[in-house]
Amino acid sequence: MSQDVADPRDELVEHLPALRAFALSLTRNSASADDLVQDTIEKAWSNLSKFQPGTNMRAWLFTIQRNTFYSDRRKAKFEVPDVDGHFAAALSEKPAHDGRLAFKDFRAAFDKLPDEQREALILVGASGFSYEEAAETCGCAVGTIKSRANRGRKRLAELLGLGEDEDLSMTDNATVAVIATGRQSHT
Repeated sequence: MSQDVADPRDELVEHLPALRAFALSLTRNSASADDLVQDTIEKAWSNLSKFQPGTNMRAWLFTIQRNTFYSDRRKAKFEVPDVDGHFAAALSEKPAHDGRLAFKDFRAAFDKLPDEQREALILVGASGFSYEEAAETCGCAVGTIKSRANRGRKRLAELLGLGEDEDLSMTDNATVAVIATGRQSHT
């Protein structure tokens, strides 16, 4: 295999951290997130022949993961979810820095957002997708993604009691990105 033609199997591994973060934002449960990532990789691996080289592998994987999440959710609608997050909180380790309380407040506020707004904020804020890539991943119009992200940012700011000039003091770059991107586009 020549050097300028990358093997898509090698590229799968590069996206595992981003897939894990997206899965955790969707499931809100560490064990479920791990299962979702595993299912995503398994489906991607078995359908690798359908991946078109030269296209966006990350967007392809996120689409598989999103579709898997919603398919699993439809199948499990009679199960009792971890609504209060007690199980998920027991599995996660809180950051040992001054932003611990701000992160706890952020997470509680973020969990109150509708799935579609959380998904849009994770894709365009924390994962760095463009609005176009996020729209393609979610199978909707760019304007829909922009609307979901803006509504989500505004609602988060309300829930956290933040004014337009206030910053969220924490060291988690992904969390800050979810809030900050909206602050810059209030024009």
